[in-house]
Amino acid sequence: MAVTNSLRKPQEKKSTQLVSFQANGATVELSPQIVRDYLVSGDKERVSMQEIVMFINLCKFNGLNPWLREAYCIKYGNEPATMVTGKEAFEKRAENHPQHDGHRAGIIVYDEETGELTYRVGAFYITGEKIVGGWAEVYRKDQRQSTRVEVPFDEYAGRKKDGTLNRQWAAKPATMIRKVALVQALREAFPQTFGGMYDADEVGVDSGVLDAAPIVPPAPDAIDADPATGEAVLPSAPADDPTSNFFDA
Repeated sequence: MAVTNSLRKPQEKKSTQLVSFQANGATVELSPQIVRDYLVSGDKERVSMQEIVMFINLCKFNGLNPWLREAYCIKYGNEPATMVTGKEAFEKRAENHPQHDGHRAGIIVYDEETGELTYRVGAFYITGEKIVGGWAEVYRKDQRQSTRVEVPFDEYAGRKKDGTLNRQWAAKPATMIRKVALVQALREAFPQTFGGMYDADEVGVDSGVLDAAPIVPPAPDAIDADPATGEAVLPSAPADDPTSNFFDA
């Protein structure tokens, strides 16, 4: 009997270690190794265990499915990892929210000859016109006033090291600034739904380098979860792992 119990114990522990959660009706299962191997964009070998755990918790508590590209963990060099939400995730959540009553968004165009600003719905503009910003307005059924946001183009436009616009912003300036305005308006209108969720172009990440194609998830391995909160926690690291003493005082 003692031998049987000792053999069963590791198996029972493994089942409790798996981080499993629901995202739009689908079951998502993640572990540090799977996140590192499949879900990190950029320098996956440089991402720390703490950053991986933060990403897992972001997905779990916001119900985001990273396999459908609803969330990204981006790591370059020694800079802290950036975690962003896909634009489609914002739109899906807004559409499914019972209090969402529609939204409008567009661009702000400046006429250099007349000095006038024009607010347009959508992203249409003529070559030669100067796009100076984007705007968005979100309506809630339970609020009398809408939530309106206006954002300046120069504050969010993605640029290369030489100061010129990157590929996405150079090719689609109206679409990009309109998107930034819309996700900000949605976050302000629905803080409990979108709080802590940011689009790549809001935080200076070139969304053009992010792959939008869904990934087929592999079989998950194990990760510890706090039984009281359900949060992912750091698994035990080997002695020679540089992250083994990450949280030591």
